Amino acid sequence: MNTDTIITIDGPTGAGKSTVGKILAERMGYTYLDTGALYRVVALEAKRAGIDPEDEAALAQLCSRIDISFKRENNIKVYSSGSDVTEEIRTPEISMLASRISAQKCVRKALVRIQQACAQGGNIVADGRDAGTVVFPGARFKFFLDAAPEVRSRRRYKELIEKKLEVDYSNVHRELLQRDRDDSSRAIAPLKPAPDAHIIDTTQMTIEEVVQTMIQIIEARHLHSHK
Repeated sequence: MNTDTIITIDGPTGAGKSTVGKILAERMGYTYLDTGALYRVVALEAKRAGIDPEDEAALAQLCSRIDISFKRENNIKVYSSGSDVTEEIRTPEISMLASRISAQKCVRKALVRIQQACAQGGNIVADGRDAGTVVFPGARFKFFLDAAPEVRSRRRYKELIEKKLEVDYSNVHRELLQRDRDDSSRAIAPLKPAPDAHIIDTTQMTIEEVVQTMIQIIEARHLHSHK
């Protein structure tokens, strides 16, 4: 795997990973890989099949037959067994379920394999929660985006309202804090910056400022390596 051309972006909910990741990939002519979407698809399919998030055997079986694909249309669409599930996997319920399911070793193992296969040729921007620590530890450029919890909750609330979902801000904030706790405290691949990640606090930054900061870091490193 060519890790020289893999860029990872990790961070908690609402830090701006996917928005920034898509723009960065487009600017650099790279492919965008939303690793979190894979866990959400497993969560959705587990819910449809009535699988308990603690049932490792049933989840392992589900992962062995799951068929996930990405298609670039106006935006990047996520498909499960040929059906567009892009909107379905973005609900608060699926978010919470994805966090619980991602704590299972069998799920992480299966999905890490899929993610690494997707990145075989390099030229990838991968975002998630363990892209730089577990999936692509050899990636040349690693970023960790964070922001104040209140700011992340407002962003998440706005995103859900724009999707015409009926949500209450206090519930969104509570669920975000719970997700933070779940993601940071799990035994397998907890959410944390890679030791060599560039940490960017996006609290008071615009999307464009974050993208520009990342591009400057990448270009400076390229310049340095060619000296």
